[in-house]
Amino acid sequence: MQSKPHYDILDALRGVAAIAVVCYHLFEAIAFSAGDPEQKMIHGFLAVDFFFILSGFVMGYAYDNRWGSMSLGGFIRRRLIRLHPMVVMGVVIGLVAFVSQGSLRWDGTHVDLSTVLWCALLGLFLIPSFGHLDVRGNTEMFPLNGPHWSLFFEYIGSLIYGLFLHRLSTRALGCWVFVALALLLGNALQMGEGHIAYGWSSEPLNIWGGFLRLSFGYPMGLLLARLFQRAQPAPMDKAIFPLCSLAVLALLCIPNLKNFSLYYQILCVGVFFPTIIWLGARGVVEGQVKRTASLLGRISYPLYAIHYPLIYMYIRWLNDGVTPFGMSAWCTPVSIFCTAVIAAYFIMRYYDEPLREWLSRK
Repeated sequence: MQSKPHYDILDALRGVAAIAVVCYHLFEAIAFSAGDPEQKMIHGFLAVDFFFILSGFVMGYAYDNRWGSMSLGGFIRRRLIRLHPMVVMGVVIGLVAFVSQGSLRWDGTHVDLSTVLWCALLGLFLIPSFGHLDVRGNTEMFPLNGPHWSLFFEYIGSLIYGLFLHRLSTRALGCWVFVALALLLGNALQMGEGHIAYGWSSEPLNIWGGFLRLSFGYPMGLLLARLFQRAQPAPMDKAIFPLCSLAVLALLCIPNLKNFSLYYQILCVGVFFPTIIWLGARGVVEGQVKRTASLLGRISYPLYAIHYPLIYMYIRWLNDGVTPFGMSAWCTPVSIFCTAVIAAYFIMRYYDEPLREWLSRK
């Protein structure tokens, strides 16, 4: 079966959001080490919700009309080939980073090698670490590479889509999205913390909050894909690429709005992000802009999957008051950012893409 063409700008927006996530985590490390919760990019965590909606859109576009000729097993194989090579690489890099820094929890206690290896083994199969296998002692679901929590939910979303969501009518899907958004807001109000930034921790209420984020984001993307295919809106020129990119960055960089922040987050996931994705799907790019958009899309997942072990190292340096290689205070995060991007490119070019191509042939 011939592959469908990509939405070039949506590929690029995934890369823009991945870059924003790296910046968010760097600012978070700086703020937490200084004891300052008001970090410079406090709404950067919403990039995960953008990813969920975008993934739902792309899945609906790619697979909704294939279920007559594609089995559930075939769909799961495609998703594993697409996602799991970078899960493995992320765990390996996280393991190396943790061991190279002495296998220490955040409280300074040492973790024996067997426990670390058990944690890594669970991570290779994207199984959360609980109890004594939480080797960092911070209740992270995946303590060797924290952002893998969203990949865990991505797998759940793919499974729910393959088993159930693709069978729903567009009207039923719309009802699901409305109810899920109401539950997302209601849960956040009940938690009383003024945000929807849940899912990363192994604590039950945090897992539940992450599931609610997924339960809205994926179906919202699927609904958008169906409505977009039905409407067939006219293409827009290449100016939509920088406009959508700037919009994503601006929304993620909005400072703390105090009592209004939660409602701003709901507006982002319920209105602003779907609108950007709709407009981005209409965009047409050519030439060098198209190649740039393609590169951003290709590097986005490797960058997201491997950058956080570098953040762990940076946090440890900050906590210990260490300046590696004699670098200045701001030279260090810039160097980490550049290292993450360069490493992601080479991993994408020489590991992820060749391995996925080989697995697809097999």
